[in-house]
Formats: sequence, structure tokens, C-alpha cells
Amino acid sequence: MGADNDQWPDSLPVAQVRIARPTDQLDAVVRFYVDVLGLSELFRFDGHDGYRGVMVGLPGTGYHLEFTTHVDGSPGAAPSAENLLVLYFADAARMSDVARRLTEAGIEPVDAENPYWTANGGLTFPDPDGWRVVLMPRPVF
Repeated sequence: MGADNDQWPDSLPVAQVRIARPTDQLDAVVRFYVDVLGLSELFRFDGHDGYRGVMVGLPGTGYHLEFTTHVDGSPGAAPSAENLLVLYFADAARMSDVARRLTEAGIEPVDAENPYWTANGGLTFPDPDGWRVVLMPRPVF
């Protein structure tokens, strides 16, 4: 699939994509992704069979992240340092603005497991559960 292709293939006519994961720190995770990183809160729910959650995303509702917690607890730790959300910026200055906002909030960058990210100008930040967000200074393609 090339960079000019912004449509799903006819064999997979998807209308939305959601990446969901549980957390034991829902409020802290939402603060990280919405208040500090800068994603938009799209939807919030509570009391759904013991679950509550928040969906965050980029402009529009076609692609979003969902964070959930359950009254009985939910696993929250990242399984490895290679579980990444990678955000590509139009230029290094815009990436630096977000990186500065993260460090001003007391979130320090960590070493990337894969040296590719650092070698290409990326900065890696952990969320409250240890899942990692990589900020990249330019698009791949």
C-alpha cells in the first residue's frame, strides 16, 4: 500500500479503527494522552458491566485509542518496551513543542528498545502504565 492510498482495500471495507487496552490508572492515562500529549477526548463511558473507559484520538473519529478499567481490576503493565504508539510530525520543531510539554509535566524520555527510533531523531516517552509513545520529527513516507 503506497502513501497515496488513503482508502481501505475493497476486501476489507473498514469504517473505523480502535486500539483498546486496559489500565489500572485510567485517570492518569487520560491525563497523559489528553492533557499532556494533546490528543482529543472523543467519548467517555461508565457503568458498562463493571467497565468504564475513555476513547481518545486524532481529529475525527476514524482512528482512536480506548482505555478501559474494570471494578475488579485490569492488567495495566506494558508487556514489553516494544509496545509503541508512534506519532510522526511534519517537522522537528512541532515534535519539540510536544516533547517540551511532556518534560514540563515531569515525563522524561527513556531509551528506545530499538535503536532505529533514536537514530532517526525520535524521542520515546512512557505513559503511566509504561507503554511507550515515540515522537518522530518527520513522516516515514
